[in-house]
Amino acid sequence: MSVRYRAVTSAYYRGALGAMVVYDVTKRQSFDHVARWVEELRAHADNSIVIMLIGNKADLVELRAVPTEDALEFAEDQGLFFAETSALNGDNVDKAFFQLLDEIYGVICKKTLECRNGKSNGVDHARSLKGSKIDVIGGSDLEISEMKKLSTCSC
Repeated sequence: MSVRYRAVTSAYYRGALGAMVVYDVTKRQSFDHVARWVEELRAHADNSIVIMLIGNKADLVELRAVPTEDALEFAEDQGLFFAETSALNGDNVDKAFFQLLDEIYGVICKKTLECRNGKSNGVDHARSLKGSKIDVIGGSDLEISEMKKLSTCSC
């Protein structure tokens, strides 16, 4: 891997709070590449990044090449959140995004609590949280309020 590629990759992931790694349930090869993408995320992103594995095209039941059980097992082994979606008919798409946002919100709340208690592990969380903001574009006020109700964080 070239030095230039590593610099671009690191800059691309820097500051990311969450990521969705999406594969096509009808193409085994796309699932086989998931481990490499997760490895790259973990190598270049912050260690608190929330990663969600998404199996898309779940509506194409007759063409399925990746059993749900395989993906779920991988997600559990890697500590990832998991969902299957259909971009075609919208099944679970909103739910997946809101779950990811809810988990990111929990991480930010945890860092905020650590910040209130001073530096943790030599990290100045006040500096790392400065300017942190999560924008939900296209979500209705009802959906956002529902997401906040789901959160287990009280900050």
